Amino acid sequence: MEVSDQIEIIKRGAVEIITEEELAKKLLEAKKNKRPLRIKAGFDPTAPDIHLGHTVLLQKLSAFQKLGHKVIFLIGDFTALIGDPSGKSETRKPMTREEIIKNSKTYQDQVFKILDPEKTEVVFNSSWMEKISVAQLLQIASQHTVARMLERDDFSKRFKSERPIGIHEFIYPLIQGYDSVAIKADVELGGTDQKFNLLVGRDLQRSFNQEPQVIITMSLLEGLDGENKMSKSLENYVGITETPKEIFGKLMSISDQLMLKYYELLSDVSKEELEDIKAGKVHPMEAKQKLAKEIVARFHSLEAARKAEEDFLSQFRHKEVPKEMPEFKVKCEDGKPLWIGKLLKTINALPSTSEARRKIKEGAVKIDGEKITDEEMEIAAGRKLLIQVGKRKFYRVKVYK
Repeated sequence: MEVSDQIEIIKRGAVEIITEEELAKKLLEAKKNKRPLRIKAGFDPTAPDIHLGHTVLLQKLSAFQKLGHKVIFLIGDFTALIGDPSGKSETRKPMTREEIIKNSKTYQDQVFKILDPEKTEVVFNSSWMEKISVAQLLQIASQHTVARMLERDDFSKRFKSERPIGIHEFIYPLIQGYDSVAIKADVELGGTDQKFNLLVGRDLQRSFNQEPQVIITMSLLEGLDGENKMSKSLENYVGITETPKEIFGKLMSISDQLMLKYYELLSDVSKEELEDIKAGKVHPMEAKQKLAKEIVARFHSLEAARKAEEDFLSQFRHKEVPKEMPEFKVKCEDGKPLWIGKLLKTINALPSTSEARRKIKEGAVKIDGEKITDEEMEIAAGRKLLIQVGKRKFYRVKVYK
């Protein structure tokens, strides 16, 4: 694949690439020399299970593998003993060795639901960090100043508010950076909250006479609440080992806006399909079902995904929808999409278009079980709709050219 096409795939969902020019150069050299790039991402085994928030990076790693590159899946069993201070307002409690070993095993069992085992090298940073002498560690530490460390937003805030900062917390980004030296990373991926640590890796590689890695930051995935980063502690997560029914149901509960971000970061749909969904050419309810089905199939099976969808729709129909209701076929004028206000008036669901606008503002109109809020919404030809107005009025409508 041409370098420009590779970059287009890599950029999807990425917040920042430092730098895109360096990435293009590395990709070009890799193609010329037939040497796959070494793509690094580190995961501290701080919890026993992986959720969809973790899979944002895994999906991007998978994209690199499909482009022919080598993924270094780094388990930070040594750094987990310190605790990543990124985004923390207080010192993290260190984990026990037993917890780390148990969680590391689970991570390895789960990541290959996404990654290709033949193109993945699993490494533990304890394998080199435990061999480093105090003198070597001091030499690594000499590459950064306290002033530079205090440039970090989380450290800066804690320092100004006189909250404790442990010396060992300054060591964390240095060790993460040295990991890149140890494995000779060409590219490192991380969330936006990891940018400082990733930049330290670039600096240390220069200090050790290595070509600095390109860093790619990805958006942090909000949880089901649509506000906070997905986290088990906040109970706003979707675990990849949950049942198909649980995963499907949770994903159907997210907002339409959050659904678009989930598509951007988690889905394998084509660029063209994604643009259609963003443009509203696919009804949100239909798009959400497609996303939920894709995610369930990825971590279970296509058969399990179909069953979860059937169960969800059956439950939805049983809960709200009567067996019999008026049915309409409505023609689009000149084949153009039909305005929702006119459609509601045409099927006598509401007496006027102004009343239709008012009911939509009140949240009293649903299409395929989903409340609509856009008064200017247009319905394309070929759509089959279940329209609900208020609690008891239901209509089946087919829109045609």
